[in-house]
Amino acid sequence: MTLPLPVSPDGADRAFQVDLRGLVDLLSHHLYSSPRVYLRELLQNAVDALTARRGLEPDAPADAFGIRLFADGSVVRVEDDGVGLSEADVHTFLATIGRSSKRADGIAEQRGDFIGQFGIGLLSCFLVADEIHVLSRSARTPDAPAVEWRGHGDGSYSVRTLPASARPRPGTTVTLTPRSDTGEWTRPAQVYALGRHFGSLLRHPVTFSDGTAGASAVFVNPEPAPWARTFPTPGSRSRALAAYGEEVFGFAPLDTIELDLPAVGLKGIACVLPEAVPAGRRHGHRVHVKGMLLSEQADEILPEWAFFVRCVIDAESLRPTASRESLYEDDTLAAVRDALAERLRAWIARAAASDPDLLGRFLQAHHLAVKSLAVHDDEILRLLLPWLPFETTDGHTTLDEFARTHRTVLVTSSVEEFRQVSAIASAAGLGVVNGGYTYDRELVHRLPEIRPEASVADLDPATLTAHLDPVDRETELAASAYLALARDALAVFDCDVALRTFHPASAPALLVDSREARHERTRSQLAREQEGGLWGDILGALRQEAPRAQLILNQLNPLVRTAVAIDEPELARTSAEALYGQAALLSRRPLRPAESSLINRSFLDLLAHALRKDS
Repeated sequence: MTLPLPVSPDGADRAFQVDLRGLVDLLSHHLYSSPRVYLRELLQNAVDALTARRGLEPDAPADAFGIRLFADGSVVRVEDDGVGLSEADVHTFLATIGRSSKRADGIAEQRGDFIGQFGIGLLSCFLVADEIHVLSRSARTPDAPAVEWRGHGDGSYSVRTLPASARPRPGTTVTLTPRSDTGEWTRPAQVYALGRHFGSLLRHPVTFSDGTAGASAVFVNPEPAPWARTFPTPGSRSRALAAYGEEVFGFAPLDTIELDLPAVGLKGIACVLPEAVPAGRRHGHRVHVKGMLLSEQADEILPEWAFFVRCVIDAESLRPTASRESLYEDDTLAAVRDALAERLRAWIARAAASDPDLLGRFLQAHHLAVKSLAVHDDEILRLLLPWLPFETTDGHTTLDEFARTHRTVLVTSSVEEFRQVSAIASAAGLGVVNGGYTYDRELVHRLPEIRPEASVADLDPATLTAHLDPVDRETELAASAYLALARDALAVFDCDVALRTFHPASAPALLVDSREARHERTRSQLAREQEGGLWGDILGALRQEAPRAQLILNQLNPLVRTAVAIDEPELARTSAEALYGQAALLSRRPLRPAESSLINRSFLDLLAHALRKDS
């Protein structure tokens, strides 16, 4: 229903009309994530009312004012001992959509003390009920009467004053009569669960009752957050923080990092995940504002590289958005994010300096996260690069240990290249690090920054082949006919063939090729195929001298010595193709269709030759 407005003369200003049903639908589908937020909004209003009451009576005992929840299946009630509303307040704030009492004269300067700022929270009750009943009495006037307000989902409301006896104490009671289709959010057990979910860290006492005869009210927030309590020993405090983190997130943290930023009134913990997570996955963090749960998925509170922790924090000065389900991106949030990132860096530095066992368990699970941090953080690079594990020709080891045995550290540009050369390089005494994994190549090249005596260079085919021993002249001449046939057979793959000696002798051949070289050959082939057309001209302009792959045969291998002595041309070609195929398979790179076909054909040809020979 649209609220009726008086007709104005032509040319006069008119007020906007508000379709309350449409507005509630907008809130439910676009502002709030779920109807369950109605209880959070009621708790928030109660907390803000208590905050204002405390401002009027600062000397009252700490537990003098509280919040009481009630649900019995037919009604949901939230009662507080807050500042209450006068009749004028009711007309001003409850009957005007978007106007908040937190903006009222006299308390506007205290708005930072309140959770709510937008004046639309009470409308969320229409997500679960068609009628909202408010009974309130102001604490600002000792003899103020009670005021009753009834709002309906069709946009109408009524107000009347009642004797003070209708509400003996200042405060406000909000009663909802749930609709039949909202039982999942208004059942007693669910109301209690929502109270625990949103209000477990509230600083005011909150109790719940379901009206069961003889049952006493239970506390929704029976004890403060563990970081707000005192403990007899640091060890007992650490255990309590870890237990709380396990209760909240469902895993036993590897360690807990206490967070404390007094400038913004922020306290909490970061729980280090005990297992690795995919790089770049951002976990949601639980953020409370003044004790009220704001979000369980607030990933904006930490930088992207901090995906090895999950946080639960409570802050005073962070600004919620209108839905109060996320944080407003402003300078304060940016400063908090930077400060929390610094706390994580400090924890890593402490572990590196004083707890190598913890550091080892942390790096075992989260070395990728630390590598991402070290790339951009010189201090973490200096502290942790020597400890980080890398895949090398000496196995998985730290760079510090690897650099002690290899004065020159060679690094590949891809996993594929490392797999091609690792066995040969290890036998030749070369120290090679697999630089194909995320961040690894960049980090290895920064090793001289913290170990000036170490030298780092990229591994290229020329470096490797320079460490392979040439064969004597007589052996080269004897194999020349076979090598010529092999080069002709493999010309279709832009592959040269050479004869060398290298270890291990069990390796018959080594295929030296790089991804960049293959890409350049592919581009050259496309340019030839498109010659004369527009794409041919473009690719031709980009074309460089295409580097060739190289199949290096190992003279120390018995199979190769037998192959180079073959005097049957077709069998020699087939053996060269088979050696190329086996070397390509050992490189573990993706095979091209022509290479797969060659491997199958050479295998069948050799099998057929063997069968003919036996027969």
